[in-house]
Amino acid sequence: MMLIANSCLVQSVFALNMFGTSLFTLQNDLKQIQFYNSFCIFQGYITYMIQGIQMNSYLLQSIYCYITVVHPFRLYWQSVRFQAFLICLTWICGIIYPIPLVFTNQITYHVDDQICQMPLNLSFITIFNASYNYFIPLSLITLIYFKIVQFVKKMNKRVTPANTMIRIEREFRMIRRILSLVFILVILGFPYALFILMSFFHATPKYAFRIAYIFVNVSLTLVMVALFEISEPLKMSLMKRIHKKPTRVIPTVA
Repeated sequence: MMLIANSCLVQSVFALNMFGTSLFTLQNDLKQIQFYNSFCIFQGYITYMIQGIQMNSYLLQSIYCYITVVHPFRLYWQSVRFQAFLICLTWICGIIYPIPLVFTNQITYHVDDQICQMPLNLSFITIFNASYNYFIPLSLITLIYFKIVQFVKKMNKRVTPANTMIRIEREFRMIRRILSLVFILVILGFPYALFILMSFFHATPKYAFRIAYIFVNVSLTLVMVALFEISEPLKMSLMKRIHKKPTRVIPTVA
């Protein structure tokens, strides 16, 4: 529950940042001006920060599923304290890692796209960003999925109590949903990844960031819906709040 709530929080911050970025771009387009300020640079910083935290939040959910399936008796690893520690660690790493990008002027203003981002080119920092934000978390999530698949196959060959198999199947479904959610991000983030690869060999299209961020904005909506469907406790809690009937206070007769 805590890990899914963390993912929802990350998505909310990401959505707010994308809204601010889109508003900045729209304002400059309507006024037909080429203008940026420190807030534009800050939005670029938040974008890189939250992308890393987002993928790592899904990685944490995958690790939790793996622990509950493969190591169900290691209760400390499943405790709220340990989950909170990992969440704080991912946020700290996410906040720190883009800071050098700001102070080394890697995040620049792109006139055509009216956005503050790192230029797309063949460089160590570009490869590092792509690896940290996408490829490493995605690879680990996929690896965890196949590890759980192998474990489930082994358990099916043994005589296993019914309640244990129910728990394993529940967590297995969970990791499949997480993997599906991540692949939504990968598919809709494909234009951005394609432009990064293109930049290694020749110039990218004029409005590369505008095109890429259209798909990113679509993915935000789909991911929020997917997160809502993944968490049954969160879903039930929200539905209860929505359909909660107002309580009537009946005055007593003295």
